[in-house]
Amino acid sequence: MKKLSLVLAFVAATVAVNAQSKTFKPFKFDFAFGYAIPGGSGAKGGIIAAGEPKYAINDNITLGLRFEAAVMARATVDPNTGEMTSGSVKAAGSYLLTADYYINTNKFRPFVGVGAGMFSTAAAKVDVNSQTGTEEVTAGNAFGATPRAGFEYGHFRAAVEYNIAGKVGSISNNYLGIKIGFFVGGGRR
Repeated sequence: MKKLSLVLAFVAATVAVNAQSKTFKPFKFDFAFGYAIPGGSGAKGGIIAAGEPKYAINDNITLGLRFEAAVMARATVDPNTGEMTSGSVKAAGSYLLTADYYINTNKFRPFVGVGAGMFSTAAAKVDVNSQTGTEEVTAGNAFGATPRAGFEYGHFRAAVEYNIAGKVGSISNNYLGIKIGFFVGGGRR
């Protein structure tokens, strides 16, 4: 049984080494910044900062671990008076395992990908028109996912991601991220 396990481990290691990227260096680290658009209605916006170490298992597939922080604000305005009726501020941190598939090995490399993992969220919501000035403050952790698409050109990277972080209380933590950035490593051999 030990010999069989040793042979299987050797075969798996050989396949992994042969599957490695032939055109690109296997390790890289992405840095990205961008604009966050929370789900729902009202004036909205926020900022994103992310880092993602990655390993290329071949020229078309990378696996990574994304660390991201996003802060967003939203206000609902009464169209008759122009006054704010409610508002919310949200913050989300995410720790996701990611996989990207690159369409080609050219200098311009479009990709599609997905991530899955934990979102840590905190939110505060205020209703200024109620008699009591209703406030809701929530925080929690939830499993979520992130489909994404974008491109790389040289060491420049641009992507659009939809972060499905779920709800905490009555506040949705889903958001669209539009990011640009660069990466270190991972260039052509």
